[in-house]
Amino acid sequence: MLHTPATLATPDTLAHTRTRPLHWLATATAMAAVIAAAGLVQPATGSPAAAEEPAAKGPQAAAPDAAAVTYPLDCRGAPQAVTATAQGDLDGDGRPETVAAVRCDAGSGTPPHAVYVLTQDPAEGSRPRVVATLLDTPQRRTATELTVRDRTVTASLLGYSGPDVPRCCPDKKQLAKWRWSDGKFRQELTDSAARSV
Repeated sequence: MLHTPATLATPDTLAHTRTRPLHWLATATAMAAVIAAAGLVQPATGSPAAAEEPAAKGPQAAAPDAAAVTYPLDCRGAPQAVTATAQGDLDGDGRPETVAAVRCDAGSGTPPHAVYVLTQDPAEGSRPRVVATLLDTPQRRTATELTVRDRTVTASLLGYSGPDVPRCCPDKKQLAKWRWSDGKFRQELTDSAARSV
């Protein structure tokens, strides 16, 4: 099959393909309009307030597990019992600590509490450990209502006004607060009126 030879374009037939400054201006204007329109129709990624917040530093650190600690509490063969815990960042390092109220599980009576502060190193596989003792058993107090708020540990301490008060029936109540300051915990006690609690 024979083909007709292609007609060669002459300079006159290609005059409309020449670029002129007006052509570049129109192209640049069209491209700018497309880019601006693409910016307006981006999918939303959250509220404007959320966009202004600093980016998160990865997953939130977990508070130390109070059940994974051996406490410096001599129970003379009886098991230890963690009766209350509270968590919060007490020293402002961005990682939460755990506060644990612990006593010997004697089976009868009201063994006194010790209150410990636990921390855990961020390295993988590290175990929680006791870093401070806020209340020790020789003080013969029972800790209740344990909380951590605003970098302060708070507990109600039940105790006895004298040695003749039966150990079943504490008659003294104090509100205790501990706050980390200048490298140690500072304690503040507020007495309640002596009464049977």
